Amino acid sequence: MQTTLYGADVVLRPATSDDIPALAAIRAEPQVYAWWRGGNDLAAAVADDLASSGEFAYAIEYGARIIGAIQWSQESDPDYRHANIDIYLTSALHGRGLGTDAVRTLARHLLTERGHHRITIDPAADNGAAIRSYRKVGFQPVGIMRRYERGPDGTWHDSLLMDLLADDLTG
Repeated sequence: MQTTLYGADVVLRPATSDDIPALAAIRAEPQVYAWWRGGNDLAAAVADDLASSGEFAYAIEYGARIIGAIQWSQESDPDYRHANIDIYLTSALHGRGLGTDAVRTLARHLLTERGHHRITIDPAADNGAAIRSYRKVGFQPVGIMRRYERGPDGTWHDSLLMDLLADDLTG
């Protein structure tokens, strides 16, 4: 069962089907779509994200307004157990520390409440703003995953694997 999480400035609450229109509109913003894509039917893509078993999605709220989503999943094999995070935020609020706050809030929950010792995140290797944000939380680069993800142009692009150990969490 997911609970509502409170950051310094943002609130993470379990996303519901009522959030699909707002989240699809954010995903349609050119600066967000460039990294997240989702095809021609973004409402269906967001609905699929919310319905995905094994993934847990939160709506990110700021000032009682939905500004994005953050989701996590986990590897449950006890010998490899860890969590991973993905996030998108409305481009109108990029650069204000709200994404960093959301990632830090979820990371703290995953480490302290869910018992994970390690969290991964895998931004596009050329998404400098995201990488800087994750570094502020304490994520460290592990290495480049070559031709990891297909871009909107149909070609393969590199991603940067980053991880955060419990002792690395900042703030």
